Amino acid sequence: MSPLGIFHTALGLLALGSGITAYALHRNISPRSTAGLLYIATTLVVCLTGFGLFAHGGFGKPHALAVLTLLTLVVAWGAGSRQWFGAASGKVETVGYSFTFFLHFIPGITETFTRLPRGNPVFASPESPALLAIGGLLFLLFLTGARYQLRDS
Repeated sequence: MSPLGIFHTALGLLALGSGITAYALHRNISPRSTAGLLYIATTLVVCLTGFGLFAHGGFGKPHALAVLTLLTLVVAWGAGSRQWFGAASGKVETVGYSFTFFLHFIPGITETFTRLPRGNPVFASPESPALLAIGGLLFLLFLTGARYQLRDS
């Protein structure tokens, strides 16, 4: 891994840790909590540093995920701080930040399981059906978690 890749990965792990802390303490990620603000800031930097990583040459799927994450961060921020969605703004903010948390896992599991263990990775390619199934399961967990977060609102 390059120095940028190491920094990017370490910051991604910090983002996930702060996101988990925000969920544990507040049941959501919000810029109004220290853990939530740390999550949002580190997620933003992870997205931006990701544009400097080109494992397969040129703009690829991970870069598209970074763009999607950045757009979702903007929408969630606008919902929470500018009330862009009126009465639904709180829900949009909550689901938006939770969606960015889910998005961290797509490249995370792909990179981990297609590289480790070194020399004999768990999956041979990012298109492995089992790896895609794990991504689908994580999406179902995101939907379940979002429903749980919104149940009282």
